[in-house]
Amino acid sequence: MDSKLSTIAGAIAEPARARMLCCLLDGHARTATELSVVAEVSPSTASAHLARLKEEQLLVQLAQGKHRYYRLASAEVAAALEALLVVAGTPRGAFQPSTPDRLRHARTCYDHMAGTLAVRLHDHFAAQGWLAETDGGNYDLSAQGAQQFAQLGLDLAALRKLRRRFACPCLDWSERTPHLGGALGAALLQLALQRGWVEQDLDSRALQVPPTGQRQMLAAFGLSSA
Repeated sequence: MDSKLSTIAGAIAEPARARMLCCLLDGHARTATELSVVAEVSPSTASAHLARLKEEQLLVQLAQGKHRYYRLASAEVAAALEALLVVAGTPRGAFQPSTPDRLRHARTCYDHMAGTLAVRLHDHFAAQGWLAETDGGNYDLSAQGAQQFAQLGLDLAALRKLRRRFACPCLDWSERTPHLGGALGAALLQLALQRGWVEQDLDSRALQVPPTGQRQMLAAFGLSSA
């Protein structure tokens, strides 16, 4: 146990790796390139550091299309780092997305909704216990979740028969935390379009969200617009 502790401490102690880990404390995933900038090292050196942090189970790698992202491996890792920052008396910075505002709030991601609004919905579904993680990193619905979505008119049985994942976390490009993907995510976007909660931009991936539409969509899931 003592040797394992010293090995992990050694992994954290290297300044470049410490900067990478602290950067990820905000819960947002980042690419190796972004982390190399944060750590002030070359991409090749960053790759070696990231491999060490993965080996010590401090980080995990996420694949999203052709991109690879890194995030902290667990809440326990985050808690340990937070405690070390308190001891060191060092504040941590906030996440600063570079996505244009019109795309950041709401947009399409393939055939489902992404952006801050979609992430807020995903987090609410998870907090309410409507989403249940399954083997392979996918989602299923709890009994309460199934009831909630069925009440909105979604044909869950039909969605389950499609040749695709029923529901899954999809890492959000701007927020770097998950929104809802899969057949359920696609059905939710179609429902939002049909009810006028959101409107598709004709020349981009942006979704226009009228104030009334946002209030109605959030209210449908028990959320306030505040």
